[in-house]
Amino acid sequence: MCGICGIVGAGDDAALDRMMHRIVHRGPDETGCHREPGVMLGIQRLRVIDPQGGQQPMANENRTVWVVFNGEIYNYRELREELIGKGHRFATNSDTEVLVHLYEQEGEEGVRRLRGMFAYALWDRERQTLLLVRDRLGIKPLYYATWQGGREGEGGLAFASELPALLEALPPRSVDQRAIAQYLTLLYIPGPDTLFEGVRQLRPGELLKVVNGKAETKQYFHPTDLPGLRTRLSPADAEDRFLDLLRDTVQAHLVSDVPLGLFLSGGLDSGSILAMMRTVTNGPIRSFSIGYEAEADRSYNELDAARLLADHFGADHTEERLRPDAATLLPRVVAAMGEPFADSSAIPTYLVSEVARRSVTVALSGIGGDE
Repeated sequence: MCGICGIVGAGDDAALDRMMHRIVHRGPDETGCHREPGVMLGIQRLRVIDPQGGQQPMANENRTVWVVFNGEIYNYRELREELIGKGHRFATNSDTEVLVHLYEQEGEEGVRRLRGMFAYALWDRERQTLLLVRDRLGIKPLYYATWQGGREGEGGLAFASELPALLEALPPRSVDQRAIAQYLTLLYIPGPDTLFEGVRQLRPGELLKVVNGKAETKQYFHPTDLPGLRTRLSPADAEDRFLDLLRDTVQAHLVSDVPLGLFLSGGLDSGSILAMMRTVTNGPIRSFSIGYEAEADRSYNELDAARLLADHFGADHTEERLRPDAATLLPRVVAAMGEPFADSSAIPTYLVSEVARRSVTVALSGIGGDE
């Protein structure tokens, strides 16, 4: 993952540096920023696609369109070839540059053609327009807030991948009591609300457009927009269609210029992904599992099942066990979450992520497959 941030309108020049410092853990490989009157964009980059050529912020040829991007565009190669055929010239092999040229070609409507998980900010100097965009399912986070009364009485808008980074650019904010009630009821705070008054997160499939200081949002995607959603299929046809979709999406997720792995439990979700990974690639697969050391926790322990899956599909498998002293990780886990989140599964997820990071940069996961 990467971390992005920025300010449009009135703002403290040093605020961008503070914001980027807060998200350095999201992108330890590279730091980049772009400043011009009234606009500041920042990026902490984790290199995944085109590690050497994909530096950000990225601009078009005449440096009038700038973008900072967190995520991955799975159909960027197809879009790139199409845009080259229409006369666009690419300077890199990164998926980020596709966003710049797609905007030049199709404007803000181009976002509807993106397949992937992403959050990005795009600045169009000639139109004095900022776009904030979040992917269809809201996999990548993006927070924003506005304020009034900055330099010379002007207002501003700031955005960031995480709440702590965003707060570095804002006047003091009060805790939203309604959000506290939501958290105590649901164990998380559903968007677009956040813990703080006047601070929002972009909804899944939403675009925020800022022109001359005026902001408006629009929904560019809703699940009901999917073609064939109400098509009736026989059980056999539905099974074939599901396998085709799973194969297609797993293959798309394997596009990476850095080492890639898989979080493997013993369940159906990650097990299905592993099976499909082996179907679409003959290369090495690294898998990672976490279980419990205590005897009392064996009913939750899926290490044996995960090991059988890894052996069957020829994965290079690594195991980690959660020990009672894992509670000492809690402050680090809370800091990594960036906002209140009461699911205790965050602790083993954090630990297995630490283990995986020793040998891979990114990993697939079955989380969300049954939601």
